[in-house]
Amino acid sequence: MVNYPIKKKRDNNTTYELNNKKIKDKNPIMANRGMNLEGLLNDSNEYYRANDIAIIHKKPIPIQIVKVDYPSRNKAVITEAYYKTPSTTDYNGIYKGKYIDFEAKENKNKTSFPLHNVHPHQVEHLKSIQRHGGIGFLIIYWIHTNQFFLYPIQKFAPHFDDYLGDGRKSIVYEDFLKEAYLIPEKYLPRLDFLSVLDEYLLK
Repeated sequence: MVNYPIKKKRDNNTTYELNNKKIKDKNPIMANRGMNLEGLLNDSNEYYRANDIAIIHKKPIPIQIVKVDYPSRNKAVITEAYYKTPSTTDYNGIYKGKYIDFEAKENKNKTSFPLHNVHPHQVEHLKSIQRHGGIGFLIIYWIHTNQFFLYPIQKFAPHFDDYLGDGRKSIVYEDFLKEAYLIPEKYLPRLDFLSVLDEYLLK
C-alpha cells in the first residue's frame, strides 16, 4: 500500500512529511523511469482515491479457471485458464459527476503509434461511452520520448476507422502533438491526467 503525504512544508525545500518521516522530493521524470505505465496509473489513481478527488479503478480481467494443481497443502498453482469474454478497457471510474473510461498503451516505436495495438471492440466501447455522455480516451506512453498523452476517443476514432478501411496503419507523432494532450508528470500524483480533463474536456 502506498502512503501519501499528510503535510507539505511551505518553504523552499522539497521536503515532505510522510507518517512523521521526512523524505526528499525527487525529480518526477527521473523517478518515473523504470516504472511501467500501469504502475504509474495505479499510483495516481490511489492518490486520487485517498484524497477524495476521484474514484478510478483498474478493471478486473474476466478469467475462467479450468485447472489448478496443488503441489502442497498451502500452495495452489493455476495451470489452465481462459478469458471468459474479451476485456473492454483498462480503467473506469467517476470524476466530478462524469463517468470516465480509458485504455492504457505503451508505444516503443520512435515515429508512430501502430493501430494494431488497439482492438476494435475497445474503440467501439469507448465510442459508446462518449455517445452516452461519458468521457472515453486512451492514455499512450511514448517510451522513446518519455511522454504521456491523453488521446480523446473522438479524435482517435477517425484514425482507427481509416485503419480498418485499409488506410494508414499508424498515427504519427506529429498527430499526437496536434490532437492529443500531454499529461504533466508530478510528484503527487505521478501522472495527473485529471488536470488534462479539467483543462480540455470538462470546460
